Amino acid sequence: MNLFPRGRPTASLFVQLLTLTGLTLVAAEVISLLLIFNLPPPTPDFYRITAEQIAEQSGFGQVSADKLEGTGFVQYGGIATEKGGDPRNPADPKNHLVAVSGIASAKLYNLCQSMVVKLPVVGETTLRIGAGGGGKPAHADHLVVHTDDLGGDAVFHNIVIGQDASTFEDGSGSLAGVFGQQADTVRIDHLRQSTREVKAATFRLTGLHLTVKAGSKPCY
Repeated sequence: MNLFPRGRPTASLFVQLLTLTGLTLVAAEVISLLLIFNLPPPTPDFYRITAEQIAEQSGFGQVSADKLEGTGFVQYGGIATEKGGDPRNPADPKNHLVAVSGIASAKLYNLCQSMVVKLPVVGETTLRIGAGGGGKPAHADHLVVHTDDLGGDAVFHNIVIGQDASTFEDGSGSLAGVFGQQADTVRIDHLRQSTREVKAATFRLTGLHLTVKAGSKPCY
């Protein structure tokens, strides 16, 4: 039995494929438009901030530890210069007097590092790093800290106070005649210090935990 009378032409396979292709393209276009209109707007410029801007805004961070044990300790006076400052001009407000402390090998128990910055719109935000807990201290080789405030209970062994900083084995950046001191070993309990720069040849942070939180939540 013929379901289609002879006088009624049937659609060709080509026309069917062409129609299906057209419908598919239309559907894809509709989906693309829906995705575009439902995507969140791009991040405004005032949310973007560079590392240099953070450094200029914050100026200093905090470092604390239940205990610091170190060997090969040196310390002398120096100047920390912000970006764009002139270290040769003592009157430049971007120059800051600091104590430069160097430790050849240091262990830090329950270390905390924090920096509070003011971000546009968001306001005060705290970047905080913790490490060295559970009796497994963080360890730093050739640790150098530029600080303008330090507190704690300290014990030095074989300390020499008033030595010319230029005579230190690692006296790079110091000037002849600059007051300095050095010791074979140092221990500081309840360490609290504000820092303008911290650097090390190697810094092993056992049990590292980094957080970024709104508000001012420094180490101490």
